[in-house]
Amino acid sequence: MSSISCGIVGLPNVGKSTLFNSLTKASVLAANYPFATIEPNVGIVAVPDKRLGRLARLFNTTKIVPASIRFVDIAGLVAGASKGEGLGNQFLSHIRNVSVIIEVVRAFTDSQVVHVNESIDAHRDISTITTELALSDLGTLTRHLAKLDKEIKANPKLKPQGEIVNKALAILDETRPLYHALSEEELESLSDLGLLTAKPIIYSFNVDEADLVNQAKLDSLSTLVSPAPSMFVCAKLESEFSALEDYDAAELRESYGVNKSGLETLVTLSFKTLGLQTFLTAGEKEVRAWTIKAGSSAKVAAGAIHSDMERGFIAADIVNYSDLISLGSWSRARAAGKVRTEGKDYIMQDDDIVEFKFNV
Repeated sequence: MSSISCGIVGLPNVGKSTLFNSLTKASVLAANYPFATIEPNVGIVAVPDKRLGRLARLFNTTKIVPASIRFVDIAGLVAGASKGEGLGNQFLSHIRNVSVIIEVVRAFTDSQVVHVNESIDAHRDISTITTELALSDLGTLTRHLAKLDKEIKANPKLKPQGEIVNKALAILDETRPLYHALSEEELESLSDLGLLTAKPIIYSFNVDEADLVNQAKLDSLSTLVSPAPSMFVCAKLESEFSALEDYDAAELRESYGVNKSGLETLVTLSFKTLGLQTFLTAGEKEVRAWTIKAGSSAKVAAGAIHSDMERGFIAADIVNYSDLISLGSWSRARAAGKVRTEGKDYIMQDDDIVEFKFNV
């Protein structure tokens, strides 16, 4: 499947572009005034995966193809965006094209960085964006329902669809996002409408350095957005980490009590939120990670490589990553009975290394 697309959103001056720069190691304008980002900046980043380097050394190959994740730094939103305030219409249209929303929420204090509301209040800021997304969806659904009501009169079988739309409108009237309020089936039935609150959101709180290890503060922020997932970064520090070599960055990160980079944390949350996983292929030509939906069958996984493999699927030879590393080669893994031949209905696991057999 194509790379995951994550839209980085938030009010102006919350650290969106600084975080984007550190995640992508890009150099886009991160200025201390609203709307520094007008057109969205896009960066495609390799998903960190230490397994690939070890496999490449095992197979003596220099070609490594990791899974990828796409970040889109979207213009800052202000109150009234759903009515076109600021860059509202552009902001909202860019969000429609992403898989998951990363909402950056300011929780740091810095008198040199102005806040559009002149004070730090995470709850207020979250509410502002939730309200604007909900108002946009209300407009979309109200227009859709006007057309749907006419279609229902001609075709009563569409009545259940009308009931879902009315249910969604009632939820949005309470300024609640649809993603956690509707079932998967209901969300799927509305998927063609590009509803913003129907997208999963990961909240990234941009905190002060000292608060990275202030568990009470982190817990209080996390509670604000539950049941949505949340993470905590100091975008200023992440920017410093990203300028260093991996070893030096890890050492400096550890001195601040941070175990993972912002990218690693965000990738983990994004994969979990979207229900994704990877499987691996490895040989002398290349070592590669492939992204699939969690719970996919071996036949579906083969299709992630090429449609011919799925269509002509015969079987999949599978070895666990740890077993292959410890034994040193496919042939030794086979001799040790660690390579399994699985059929089309086998459910793929995250540490599976696969050789597909197919015939077309």
